[in-house]
Amino acid sequence: MEDSRPRFLDDVTVELVKHSAADSDVLFAARVSTAGEQSLEEVNKDPERSKGLINFLMRDRHGSPFEHNSMTFFISAPIFVFREFHRHRVWSYNEESGRYRELQPVFYVPGRDRKLVQEGRPGRYVFVEGTDEQHKLVTEAMESSYRQSYAAYQEMLAAGVAREVARAVLPLGLFSTMYATCNARALMHFLSLRTNNEDAKVPSFPQREIEMVAEKLETIWAGLMPLTHAAFVANGRVAP
Repeated sequence: MEDSRPRFLDDVTVELVKHSAADSDVLFAARVSTAGEQSLEEVNKDPERSKGLINFLMRDRHGSPFEHNSMTFFISAPIFVFREFHRHRVWSYNEESGRYRELQPVFYVPGRDRKLVQEGRPGRYVFVEGTDEQHKLVTEAMESSYRQSYAAYQEMLAAGVAREVARAVLPLGLFSTMYATCNARALMHFLSLRTNNEDAKVPSFPQREIEMVAEKLETIWAGLMPLTHAAFVANGRVAP
């Protein structure tokens, strides 16, 4: 029997499930237009040329060679993060269903390092540190609300109310899980919008929680396709 006591987390989970993604995938796709089909040995025989070609493709925004690869991730994050994530339509998603399974009481509460106060107006604002009192208020208010809403959810389920109806009482801070699949080009578009990075030519100001997901995705991707990732960074983190 699953534990019905609420759990409170201040981080997200990103795991690589499977992949077919390497820098050689980009090179294969790019060189077919000029050299036809090549063996893996031919593709990889000149590392400096390979690095230069990937950089050229990134710099001049020849994007299609970056699409011939695939990465599938398992992601666990609050529902409000998924609301933003699903704006990225080139990805494929399968999320757990509140219609067909009982949702588990795992909820998001910001950690102490999460900036709480927004100063300024839309388009011209910054976030600054919250006070100890504000962090205490956020933690206590969220945990109390989560406990109350999940108790109401369980009460309805126990009374025979359908899961798809009872779930309406649950908050956006509830954790959900999904498999998300993309190629490197789609991931670069995601990273360009969902990270705030000093190397970026075009500034972006994502909500911190989706940036936490993006940072973990980028770390995994950089290990799979180091030349492509390096070219992305060197060219201002602009997706091709």
